Amino acid sequence: MFRNWTLESLLFPPEPRRVPWGRPLQVGLRTVHIVAMGMVLGGIARGGDHDSLLGWIWATVLSGTVLLGIDLYKSCAFLVQGSGVAVLLKLALLGLGNIFPESRLAWYVAGTAVASVGSHMSSGWRHFSFLKTGISRPE
Repeated sequence: MFRNWTLESLLFPPEPRRVPWGRPLQVGLRTVHIVAMGMVLGGIARGGDHDSLLGWIWATVLSGTVLLGIDLYKSCAFLVQGSGVAVLLKLALLGLGNIFPESRLAWYVAGTAVASVGSHMSSGWRHFSFLKTGISRPE
């Protein structure tokens, strides 16, 4: 049974794996993630410091990590699709907010905007693969 498994087949299965209760789990986690990130953004905008926002920061990081883990479990192809590239760009913007704390709010707002677009763009764009060649761009 395990002899035919390769790293490629584990990371990039021919069909994405299904997660039991995946949709309700992702909706719940995304709700927690959005609320927690909203509290972080609002807290920063109102002058909150790291210590006062620590619970919300942890809720944001943990919920986001589990959401990313679910997408990667389904297939690592997610990372080269529109939605995955949006997540990577969001993480880069959030990282810049940590590197440049004097402009953290602006970087976090930019990351949130990218996340919103990445989550709400058409399915053709969300699932568009940047690695596949010879296919037309989605409309």
